[in-house]
Amino acid sequence: MKQWIKEVAKGKKRARDLTYEEGLAAANSIITGEATDIQVAAFLIAQRLKNESPEELAAFVHAFREASETIPLSQDIQERLIDFSGPYDGRKTFAATIPVSILLAENGIPVFLHSSDTLPPKYGSTLKSILGELGIAYDLTPSHIAASIEGNNIGFAWTEALCPPLARIRKVREEIGVRSFINMVEKLLNITNSNAIMLGIFHKTVLDTNVANLRGQNFKKSYIVQGTEGSEDLPIHRKSFVYEVTEDNVRNVDLDPEDYGLFFRKDPEKEVLTLEDQVRLITAILNGESSEDLAYYRNQVIFNAAARYYFYGTTSSVEEGIDLATSQLKARKGAIHLEKWRSCTKKSVCL
Repeated sequence: MKQWIKEVAKGKKRARDLTYEEGLAAANSIITGEATDIQVAAFLIAQRLKNESPEELAAFVHAFREASETIPLSQDIQERLIDFSGPYDGRKTFAATIPVSILLAENGIPVFLHSSDTLPPKYGSTLKSILGELGIAYDLTPSHIAASIEGNNIGFAWTEALCPPLARIRKVREEIGVRSFINMVEKLLNITNSNAIMLGIFHKTVLDTNVANLRGQNFKKSYIVQGTEGSEDLPIHRKSFVYEVTEDNVRNVDLDPEDYGLFFRKDPEKEVLTLEDQVRLITAILNGESSEDLAYYRNQVIFNAAARYYFYGTTSSVEEGIDLATSQLKARKGAIHLEKWRSCTKKSVCL
């Protein structure tokens, strides 16, 4: 690892990007345990200061994917499955992607969620922690996760349980206390071999790097969202920054919640939620509750479900998606499907 640290840590003017092959060598040094914790920390900090290149990110994604267990899905499911790839350091704001994914699954769209335990600098509520409180078992084998997706159109993976090298470097990531490009690596592993992805990013500065990686993984339907807290969730207090990635170009997709009657002015008091808040709100909304106190969050669910129905071809317009999501919530279909999913993960065999 020393030779790669020397290349990426030479300072702003002299540091250079590693080639794809060099990136693979650096990644494998971490994966095999050859690199010490101090070396891993030095490499990650140097990359943060330099900014990772598309080739470096691609090499690390490839190496860590090779070190991961994959979810054995049928080709039919893989072709229709959407990977919702959000922040691994958790959420302070409402994790709309959970109830939205449940609605999509209830409507027959296979979806895949994934995360691990919370990380710095945010230390928010992760999908793993929220789903655990909702009664979804997360310490499952790849075959059990596959059965959940095949039978209920939804599955969740605790990524570090399926990728041991990520678990081994957790302590380093906690101690350096800042984001590193491993935060993006773990989101891009695609251990289900999905053909579609919606990837959340924090800053537009990383757009080109991630466009290159999505193209390199041959996704057939890809969207990058500069969403709430770097998630794939579209906000309802402003226009959304959504980019459709095709083989030849990147198309901006403008969606304004005000155009659909779903706009809410940003309310700081409703933007910092505890784990208990997340679970309470998700449960209430999926159960069809529609009080004024829930409107701020319910609109987020409806807007995001509608956008995903439209983006991935279930409806021909966002308006149709809004009608579909609203009818699902009124009929408590989300709550019913959550219970089916919960029951599936608790059984030794998921049918």
